[in-house]
Amino acid sequence: MNALFNSVSNLGAATRKNIDSIGLATLFLLRIVSSLFTGLVSFKQVIKQIYFIGNRSLIVIIVAALFTGMVVALQFYDTLVRFGSVDLLGSAVALSLIKELGPVMTALMVIARVGSATCSEIGIMRNEQQFDALDCMAINSYRYVMLPRLLAALFCVPMLTAVFDLVGIGGGYIVGVHIQGESPGAYIQGVMDTISFKDVLVGQIKSLVFGLFIMWIPLYYGFYLHLNQKNMGAEGVSNGTTQAVVMSAIIMLFSDYIVSSLAL
Repeated sequence: MNALFNSVSNLGAATRKNIDSIGLATLFLLRIVSSLFTGLVSFKQVIKQIYFIGNRSLIVIIVAALFTGMVVALQFYDTLVRFGSVDLLGSAVALSLIKELGPVMTALMVIARVGSATCSEIGIMRNEQQFDALDCMAINSYRYVMLPRLLAALFCVPMLTAVFDLVGIGGGYIVGVHIQGESPGAYIQGVMDTISFKDVLVGQIKSLVFGLFIMWIPLYYGFYLHLNQKNMGAEGVSNGTTQAVVMSAIIMLFSDYIVSSLAL
């Protein structure tokens, strides 16, 4: 009986802890957003973060998009050729990339490169008490540190997704036309006839939502690293970064399902 009570107690404690974390993370995001209206945003910091998130992620996105498009085209070609519908290859590749694979793969790449770096950077700043120093100098750390990163992510992730889509469709063209021998006109016409403004809009909305989670969650884990004494020091930053990356990916995939279900 005591074991049952202990199990229920532990479950309740874990549930309460998770609810507290969700509430704290929500308040954290609201403070970042509200800081937008309390003073001027550092344009220099925003540009710096756009360079870090967007420009320095571009090569990774292009390489991932090229091979993703090639693999998708290869798999679709193998399926469509069995039904005599090879002319639909361009349509299939473009739709799968623009509506699903483009936003998701871009978000995963950005999480791996930017989310981990951001969480570790903010966590180190917390361990070194830099945020306390900013508070002593009456500098709003939400507006000076967090907001530029969030704005840059909301701007860069949709742009990187668009690049991923275009390069991925190009990769599909290489496989479909130059390797498998499909007609170039059929591939391009299939893309043009199938893709609608709604498809592009859904993909961009997804990437915007993903951009929010990609930056919000690592910032939260890094900023509140000090709440758990086990997370202090180098090992703590490493653990916090791992948790932030995993949680960002899980929430991103969950939000992908929500947006997809609402768009259909």
